[in-house]
Order: sequence, then structure tokens, then C-alpha cells
Amino acid sequence: MKIKIICILTLLLGVTALKAQTQKQWRDSLSVINSQLYLHPDSTDLLLQKAAVNLQLLEWEDAAETCNAILKKDTVNLSALYFRAYANNNMRRYELARNDYEDFLRMSPRNMQARLGLAYTYIQLKRNAQAMDEFNNLVEMFPDSSVVYAARAELEKEMRSYETALYDYNEALKREPDNQDYIISKAEVLISMDRKREAKALLDQLVRSGVARGTLKDLYAKCK
Repeated sequence: MKIKIICILTLLLGVTALKAQTQKQWRDSLSVINSQLYLHPDSTDLLLQKAAVNLQLLEWEDAAETCNAILKKDTVNLSALYFRAYANNNMRRYELARNDYEDFLRMSPRNMQARLGLAYTYIQLKRNAQAMDEFNNLVEMFPDSSVVYAARAELEKEMRSYETALYDYNEALKREPDNQDYIISKAEVLISMDRKREAKALLDQLVRSGVARGTLKDLYAKCK
């Protein structure tokens, strides 16, 4: 599946709220945290900081092990559950990720990030019906979110439910009309529905807004 959902999940990952840094700066941050942990090895706050930086550095195993240490002492630590689930997804340990997301949601059922994470995990487990149930729950819980409509549309597109995918992209664009990814995805759906003139009009709109025509050449070719 061409998972734009992955990009959505990455944007929603809690650690991205931290100040953007270079890889070297993240490694320097990790060194500082490790030095502090040497003095305070039982500090949950420091361990969570370490796990968050591990995720930024794509050090999935280290992040998961750090979360394991936290959860041995605090089995209901939501941040550790969320970080470990995210790390396990990236290591393709989907059943473990599912368990963590489900545990998380039993304690915090209205968390958008965790529900998106669980939906993505169900997709990886080839459980599209359960994934769709999660997306439907998300739309009900967060009807003003463009992200949840776009995420559901991606699964619908993969399932070739083009009419419903088109509806959801339109809903996403009502809430975020200038989102280029959504416009491109809507154009892809229109092409799949053989509504090529409408798709080309969307691509022309993107070009007028400043998108380089060359980056859209494959889609333009499909509109002929």
C-alpha cells in the first residue's frame, strides 16, 4: 500500500513536538541524557526523554528496551506504551504494537494518535475491516480533523472503494483546502475512476500554486 498514513503517523508522533534538530544535535542530546541517567538511573522522566530521542534517531530497539524498563516499574505509563508501540511498528513487530496500542486505548480511548497507530497496525496485519472500524471511530470522535478523513481515504483507495475515498478526500480538503498531498491523492482517485479531466484540473491547480510540473509528470501522463 502506498501508505501516506505512515507520513500522517510520523507527523502525529508525540516526540515531533520537540524542537527539530540535526542528527548530530540529537546524538549530543542523547549523550547528555545518558550522563544524567548514570546519576539517576530510576528517573522515569529521563528514561522517557531517552526513548523519545532514540525514536528521533530511528533507534527502534533501544527505544523499545528503554520503554520496557519504564513499564516494568509503571505498567500504565501511557507515553512508554505509545513510544514502544511506535518502535515495534517500525521493527515490524505488529502484534506487539497492537497489544500496546490496545492497552493504551483502554486507558485513554479518545487519543487520536494511538487510534491512528492502531489502525495502521491493523493494516499491516491485513485486518482491513478492523482498520476501517478504527477510522470510522476516529471520524466520529474527531469530525473536524482533516487527517482522519485523509487516513480513511487512503485505506479506501487501497480497497478500490473509490467513491468513498473521493468523499473522504473532499471532506479532508474542506478542512484543509491547500494541502497538496490531499489534492494529489484526490487526483489519483479521479484517475482510477477514469475522471481524467477533473484530475488534470487538480494538477493544473497545483502547478499554478507553485508545484513544479515535472514532479507531477507521471500523473499528467495518466490523464491522457
